[in-house]
Amino acid sequence: MTFNLASLGWDASYTLPDDECEPGRVVRVDRGVCTVLCAGGTVRASLAGAILVAAAADPVSLPCAGDWVSVRTWPDDRVTVEAVLPRRTAIVRRTSDKDSVGQVLAANVDAAAVVEPMHPETEVGRIERLLALAWESGAQPVVVLTKCDLVPQPDAVVAEIAQVAPGVDVFAVSAERGDGLAALAPFVAPGRTLALLGPSGAGKSTLVNALAGAVVMGTQAIRRVDGKGRHTTTYRALIPIPDGGAVLDTPGIRAVGLLDAEEGLDRAFADVADLAATCRFGDCRHDGEPGCAVRAALEAGDLTPRRYESWQRLQREIAYETRRKDARLQAEQRAMWKRIHKEVRGRNRP
Repeated sequence: MTFNLASLGWDASYTLPDDECEPGRVVRVDRGVCTVLCAGGTVRASLAGAILVAAAADPVSLPCAGDWVSVRTWPDDRVTVEAVLPRRTAIVRRTSDKDSVGQVLAANVDAAAVVEPMHPETEVGRIERLLALAWESGAQPVVVLTKCDLVPQPDAVVAEIAQVAPGVDVFAVSAERGDGLAALAPFVAPGRTLALLGPSGAGKSTLVNALAGAVVMGTQAIRRVDGKGRHTTTYRALIPIPDGGAVLDTPGIRAVGLLDAEEGLDRAFADVADLAATCRFGDCRHDGEPGCAVRAALEAGDLTPRRYESWQRLQREIAYETRRKDARLQAEQRAMWKRIHKEVRGRNRP
């Protein structure tokens, strides 16, 4: 089976570093082996040494679903990914380990949809956090509220979420019934890719199947005991849409750590950031200083305590992770200079 790479977003602005390679788009990655869509069909490719060396210094440089890569087929039929082409957008979260490093969830997506179920209830704080991640990626954020057929007043839920998603379109859909899917069609048009971010049980896999017009992802019902979702997708996967475009499904996210997301946070909380910019003092901590526009909005009821506390909590998290990252980089730099000095002393010995 052949693929029209232009329908997946390939254009003349991408260039290959080697004439002996061909372009391809990563569908998924399994333990260092990439499934790649090339013009001639799907190939399985291992990682070239240059990529592994770069990844040792920065794991973010590893290929992930959505990446455009250069692929080489060798005379012995081995296939390797030789380079990851520059990313236009990247959804990066902080890993859960002790080091403050990033993990790329999706690359080269045009829109990032925060998928949240209306039933049994929406979690506003999770939507705010994922929107900060989506804004930081460089893609267009949208909010998709699924299972709208299971609540009595879906329009009221949309209006509530729109209040905490400034500048973002909010859509109510029912993948089971097909309600609201037409509004998402422009995001999976030829040449465009839509990424789905959300918890297990939000209906992401069902949404992928509805957009693709076929069962391409397995689905499971939520647990009756606590209403929480079961994990269906355990890997990131790019799914081409028959008429062009693609959807990138991600595993259900239990927790999303933010890393280097100051700009994304300001965009996700544009209403609060705009207030903070009008405080009398540029370093206002919004904790009793005179002329604080944020405190004034809280007292007037124009800003809810819940949203203010969510903004402050995410600010503290990003500041903490920035300090951890700086400390790690400084330690790595000290270790590097220590190795250099040791090598120099060894060469200077008689």
